[in-house]
Amino acid sequence: MIKFGTGGWRAVIGDEFTKKNIQLLARGLVNKMICEGVNEKGIVMGYDRRFLSKEAMRWAAEIFAAAGIKAYLINKSSPTPLIMYYVKKHDFPYGMMITASHNPAVYNGIKVFTAGGRDADELQTKDIEDYIADIRHGEDAGISYEEGKERGYIEEIYPLNEYLDTIITSLNMEAVKGAGLKVALDPMYGVSETSLKTILMTARCEVHTIHDRHDTLFGGKLPAPSAATLHSLQNYVLEKKCDIGVATDGDADRIGVIDDKGQFLHPNDILVLLYYYLVKFKGFRGPVVRNIATTHMLDKIAGRFGESCYEVPVGFKYISAKMQETKAVMGGESSGGLTVHGHINGKDGIYAAALLIEMMAVTGKKLSEIMEDIHKEYGFIHMEERDYKFSKEKKEKIFELLMRNKQIPQFPVEIDHISYLDGCKVYFKNGGWVITRFSGTEPLLRIFCEMPEKAAAEQICTIYEEFLTL
Repeated sequence: MIKFGTGGWRAVIGDEFTKKNIQLLARGLVNKMICEGVNEKGIVMGYDRRFLSKEAMRWAAEIFAAAGIKAYLINKSSPTPLIMYYVKKHDFPYGMMITASHNPAVYNGIKVFTAGGRDADELQTKDIEDYIADIRHGEDAGISYEEGKERGYIEEIYPLNEYLDTIITSLNMEAVKGAGLKVALDPMYGVSETSLKTILMTARCEVHTIHDRHDTLFGGKLPAPSAATLHSLQNYVLEKKCDIGVATDGDADRIGVIDDKGQFLHPNDILVLLYYYLVKFKGFRGPVVRNIATTHMLDKIAGRFGESCYEVPVGFKYISAKMQETKAVMGGESSGGLTVHGHINGKDGIYAAALLIEMMAVTGKKLSEIMEDIHKEYGFIHMEERDYKFSKEKKEKIFELLMRNKQIPQFPVEIDHISYLDGCKVYFKNGGWVITRFSGTEPLLRIFCEMPEKAAAEQICTIYEEFLTL
């Protein structure tokens, strides 16, 4: 069975990620589009640099073409934000991206986007799953790719410039041009290099790139911009005396940053920096949206400016929906994804990187200096994160204990309240919190804890470890 998680459908290549299943998913979406009466509008599709991504896009397109639904295929490996932008800008009812984002190289997958360029929500993905379940054995398997092109149901496009021009025109390019910034770029063997280099070199930045070749194994590392995977970028920033190091995940919807001192900036810090910049320096007014496992420092900053911070479950579809509902300035998550009002309705690591560079140019300060200003004004909060693998039996036991029986450990901090919105989140009266939840994209149990002091956060995580016998 094809099951969608918080970031689309992902599966191991050759196991569940097969031509048969890819075309099965495409057939389910075809039937959904026909039933909704939007099949005449077509679909836009893209792919990243993973093994079989281009082929998978073509296999899916063959199904759409056979059903008389025109598929517009972006004919070069491209960032996920480009597909989301194109769906929104050209009023497509659906879009599809072949990617497993930041998952290990043995995975691939499919993200589905709905009208407005939004991540398909749970109702939409459940609908697709139901249409897939109703497919009868022997339904039309599609036509050949070349036949689809000849019949006009498959058209290859490359709208990258349109997307990049939208970003460029939204930035204070004159400020960036005058700053003379030196940027180190690490696309992590993914798809962001062309986009970021074009934007930054247009702004007269000096750009140095590492890990830019096409490598479906991602250099043997996880294509996720984290403290554990960005040591090369840290060394490069320090060695070449760069102002900033920017990394993006495999499909460029998430960002990782190394500051001028060679320090890894946690995605929470990136969110804090950008929201602070937008409301204090760019004059934006409005709330901010974060997921349930993201820093409460955003709440502090929003409160200082007379704004609200809204909390939603993990999954960017919840962030974009809440942003639309509340007219929020920005929304983001602690895994490195964010977007800003007026841009696309999903994560964009390329736009986030460009905005950080604009921030340095406009303020005339290094990232480390701006972060120091924020800490002086709002104080410190430390987040501890831990991941655990588990067996199927262990998952059942943990779920039974936390979610059904609602049992939690004895903590040395007074509890304010508990939420089961997404996993089990305990809010402490001192402003700290801890959440335990199963990942929606990987077979992992995650514990996040945020406290005023590092030792306290570590202690809370250890107490949870022992309680769950991890």
